[in-house]
Amino acid sequence: MSVYREYQPPGAVAPVVACLWEQEPAGDHVQRVVPDGCVDLIWLAGRELVVAGPDTRFRDVALPAGALSSGVRLRPGAAGVVLGAPACDVRDLQIDVDLLWGGQASRNAGDSTAELRGRLAEAAPARRLELLVDVVTRRATARPDPLVRAAVRHLTYPGARVSVVAAELGVGERQLHRRMLGAVGYGPKMFARVARLRRLVTLIQGPDSFSFSLASVAVAAGYASQSHMNDEVRRLTGTTAVRFLEDATVTAA
Repeated sequence: MSVYREYQPPGAVAPVVACLWEQEPAGDHVQRVVPDGCVDLIWLAGRELVVAGPDTRFRDVALPAGALSSGVRLRPGAAGVVLGAPACDVRDLQIDVDLLWGGQASRNAGDSTAELRGRLAEAAPARRLELLVDVVTRRATARPDPLVRAAVRHLTYPGARVSVVAAELGVGERQLHRRMLGAVGYGPKMFARVARLRRLVTLIQGPDSFSFSLASVAVAAGYASQSHMNDEVRRLTGTTAVRFLEDATVTAA
């Protein structure tokens, strides 16, 4: 069993941070991570400072018993301004922050990532989250691309079409794709698939879900059919839709 907790971000970083989180397994645990459109800065299992990029498919993370992991989840579209590099550079990767930041925890002269690791290792759990938030605050020296933020919002609607969203925002599909690669980590079509998966989980957990068939929930989430949903869920999560939805929960994004 693994205990996972989410916390609201401080108001100052709420435009770029979806949530703060902690996870602590009681025993050795393999956590399946499915795509959510987000990038996380993580003090992983009390020993590694990593960036987990936006996923296009599931991945498994081994967590040792009793090792607390602390993380800051960036909102879709905010990763580029915090990382200081295109978010697509870390797509489907979990990498040490030094590979991105060259050993500096902030863009300007300041603490090194080695010093940050030392403080994280010694800090109480609540203080670890504060230290991670401080890093995000110092690195987010620009605002996220407003066009990308608008696209992210539009693409979460059921039945959203990339061509229509691009036209509504006054840009071509190629430009929208390029700007989302840098800010989110993948293009609008991939993001729409991820958003649809999250919408499916939200609907299946709703108070009235018991009164609807899985086929009708699939269509309401934006899939063409239950078969389409089954194929997409398996591609993104590595398991059947029924099995995935038994345990799935919506996390902040």
